[in-house]
Amino acid sequence: MAKSCNQKEKILFLMRLFQEETDALHPLSRKELEEKLLEYGIRSERKSLYNDIETLKKFGMDIAYRKERPEGYYLANHEFELAELKLLVDAVQSSRFITERKSNSLIGKIEGMASKYEAKQLQRQVVVADRIKAMNESIYYNIDKIHAAIASNQQILFQYFEWTIQKTTRLKKGGEPYQVSPWALLWDDENYYLIGFDVDAGILKHFRVDKMIGIQILEEQRAGKEEFGRFDLAHYAKKTFGMFGGEEETLRIRFHNKYIGVVIDRFGKDVSVRPDGELHFVARVEVAVSEQFFGWMAGLGKDVKILSPTYVADMYVAHLKEIAGVYGSGEQQ
Repeated sequence: MAKSCNQKEKILFLMRLFQEETDALHPLSRKELEEKLLEYGIRSERKSLYNDIETLKKFGMDIAYRKERPEGYYLANHEFELAELKLLVDAVQSSRFITERKSNSLIGKIEGMASKYEAKQLQRQVVVADRIKAMNESIYYNIDKIHAAIASNQQILFQYFEWTIQKTTRLKKGGEPYQVSPWALLWDDENYYLIGFDVDAGILKHFRVDKMIGIQILEEQRAGKEEFGRFDLAHYAKKTFGMFGGEEETLRIRFHNKYIGVVIDRFGKDVSVRPDGELHFVARVEVAVSEQFFGWMAGLGKDVKILSPTYVADMYVAHLKEIAGVYGSGEQQ
């Protein structure tokens, strides 16, 4: 039989058929494989098709044959299991820092790693209450540039914006760019943050990646290596609430026993705790004291109390009184 013009591409199209159109429940018979190859303009003889399947097996594809109906060949193991792909889709769909358009694009690519039948199971919406997606489409590329700068040991230049009451953006520092040595990326509270050494300020700072615009990689090598060498990234994330900084302090806080899970989730399993009677325990934690930390405390209610240092407890009481004072005047705004 004369060979068709696409014989050299046959094994590549055959690989695509196994990856996209087969799984354990959807095998393809030899005849079906030949018919589908013919749709690509490729004629295939039985012997050559068997040889191609054997070649793909030697290449590493786990092609199996199903004897019970429906009979046929199928790819037994895709690179990712369906359960793993579902986790990836759920993570992308629910991630706040990824824009809606980029989420749809990434999910489409994830679906391409499954058979077309399994891909249908990935086409689902993850229900996340009041999910607000990022609006800065460039975050995807910001992260890539920051990683590149870290890998090449170079500084970056960028502008940084904030929101106004009119719901418009305004550049900080009057539009003057920040020159920063990037050292790490931190994902905290559903946002990406850059931990970097601010060259002008001479200190380590964190920046929300979705608020960075116009990132440029500079020729200058990174500064602040010694400062970052003393920096404990995991510890920083645990003690900083909502990534708002504050004076660092070691606190002793008394909790009801029902909050032990909350404390471990927030400060880690190695947090220092000791029983305090039958119903309470005292935790010793390092915290960046801020209004966000006080907000976390208030959310746990009356079963939580700062024992020491007393000046932080006094600050917390003053904070609560100040909030209560807004409602105590009897005025309606």
